[in-house]
Amino acid sequence: MDISVIGSTGSIGTQTLEIATNNINVIALTAGKNVKLLAEQAREFRVKSAVIADEKLYGELKVALADTDIKVSAGAAAVSEAAAIKVDRVVNAAVGIAGLQPTEAAIKAGNYIALANKETLVAGGEYIMKLARENGVRILPVDSEHSAIFQCLQTVSGYKIDYSGDISKIILTCSGGAFYGRKDLSGITPDDIFNPNWDMGKKVTLDSATLANKGLEFIEAVRLFGVSPSQIEVIIHRESILHSAVEFPDGAIIAELGMPDMRLPIHYALFYPDRKPSIAKRLSLADIGKLTFAKPDFETFTALSGFIKALEKGGGYTAIANAVNDAAGALFLAGKIPFTRIGELIHEAVETLPPCKVGNIAEIMEADSAGTEFVMVRADVAHLH
Repeated sequence: MDISVIGSTGSIGTQTLEIATNNINVIALTAGKNVKLLAEQAREFRVKSAVIADEKLYGELKVALADTDIKVSAGAAAVSEAAAIKVDRVVNAAVGIAGLQPTEAAIKAGNYIALANKETLVAGGEYIMKLARENGVRILPVDSEHSAIFQCLQTVSGYKIDYSGDISKIILTCSGGAFYGRKDLSGITPDDIFNPNWDMGKKVTLDSATLANKGLEFIEAVRLFGVSPSQIEVIIHRESILHSAVEFPDGAIIAELGMPDMRLPIHYALFYPDRKPSIAKRLSLADIGKLTFAKPDFETFTALSGFIKALEKGGGYTAIANAVNDAAGALFLAGKIPFTRIGELIHEAVETLPPCKVGNIAEIMEADSAGTEFVMVRADVAHLH
């Protein structure tokens, strides 16, 4: 099997390469800024192409790999070119909206995609899913929840493209984040949020704390599985063992369980439709003892309700909300706005900005820019003292 990894130096990228044993050939790797690790990975896996997204770092990567025959390039266009190299899987583990164009390039090249980039489906999901259908390309979810849903559907419905008629309800599980149970989220600092069940980077950990990640995943589920928002129920599950479930028309619920180890969904997306032995941790139900479930607090965790409102409103608002979340999250991590302001800004943008078209990459990027600009104008940086 030949694979390429977009975003190879991040959490999902590095775990993908842990799985890349002798029967997987890594053809191309891309990274945003981490030249040192990218060069080490490129050497270890003897790749054909190594790309650094930040063009200013091209010279540094070129020097680091000067004694090899690896093709070195830089820039966003080069990342998309790497995604278009013909392989069995393109693992898209890029962070943020930067993952959208490589997804488009991979689909147009006919490459199956193991997708860990939420923004692809949140900002551009309608366009991307249509493009995938037109090109006969499978988008294989790497998010643990969507992988679980995908596996449950295959158990009952087999390996088909459209599962929407088989689904009564999707049960989308959520760990609850670092502040589960709190009603007052004022005074939270960036240092308070880094206590995840999963091995995640800063952005994903913040999105978990605000429950924005579940809003993003809610939108992803609608677009991946062709259901309506009313067919998705978000359930808090603190143990992160039951990764999600599907209720079928007869009332039966089938769930996928496993340890909170991202190598499980990555492994399944790589080897789909086969189930190969993996290096992931094994689950012992006896050791876990019990599993608990509860309803989410939509009033306190306003980022979650903001994303659902954006989806229901349509008109490109999911792309806008995604950009607002990214920009506001960055301001919070920089200590410039309060934690609670993130969800407020998502709601404000969805309520006040005009609708926009998202029928192609250019239009999606315009919606993204509109969301970012909204935050810069409305964030009220002086609010934090």
